[in-house]
Amino acid sequence: MNNVFRAWKLGSVELKLYLREPSAFFFTLVFPLLLMLLFGSIWGNQPFPEQFFGYIDYSAAAFIGIVILTTGIMNLTVNIASYREKGILRRFMATPLTPVSFLMAEMGSILVITSMGVALLLLAGLVIFGMHFWGSPLEAAVAFLLGCGAMAGLGFIPASLAPSARSGAVIANIMYFPMLFLSGAALPQDILPDALRTVAEAFPLTHSIRLLRGIWLGGRLAEYPVEIAVLAGTLLAGAFFASRMFRWD
Repeated sequence: MNNVFRAWKLGSVELKLYLREPSAFFFTLVFPLLLMLLFGSIWGNQPFPEQFFGYIDYSAAAFIGIVILTTGIMNLTVNIASYREKGILRRFMATPLTPVSFLMAEMGSILVITSMGVALLLLAGLVIFGMHFWGSPLEAAVAFLLGCGAMAGLGFIPASLAPSARSGAVIANIMYFPMLFLSGAALPQDILPDALRTVAEAFPLTHSIRLLRGIWLGGRLAEYPVEIAVLAGTLLAGAFFASRMFRWD
């Protein structure tokens, strides 16, 4: 119980610090929104021929995926690595705070920030483009949490070891950009060669976007057992790695 309380207190502080960081605020909350506005102004949201959904309806999962990717990989990794470089984590080591509590706090603050970014996207999509949703809100929430958990689990791996913010940023970029361009977030997978689409199957973000899009367009969670297994497995693997390999300094 004490660990949960400590995690909650630290998470609330982390959230405030995060909102005061202009670059993190921009790339998490503003950049995906600008992409939606840009591409939405080009393609609109009129239904595709012989389809019941338009561009914004179809791409909502991709824009949400960008937010999830940015917070779970880029922000989480760089933030923890920066704390390690500055000696802040070493000070935590002298407190009752455990690595699990610390990571729970980081994951909680990331979840709140991600939810804020997604809320902005949904509001803009609804008000400006008349975005539609055909799925179950509860199942969409589960798909969203699975995606957030998987990206955070993946981010825990470099975040547990990177000795500095610079090295953390390098590792995060190596993970971030292939997923951004191959998983269907920034570019439709339909335009990619078959070889690159095969590579993209190894990325959790591919499965997160596919699951979110399926639920968005009226599918059910039970129809996506592979995606759910990949996302849950990534979260568990990342959490297990962090619990064993996380270091304060």
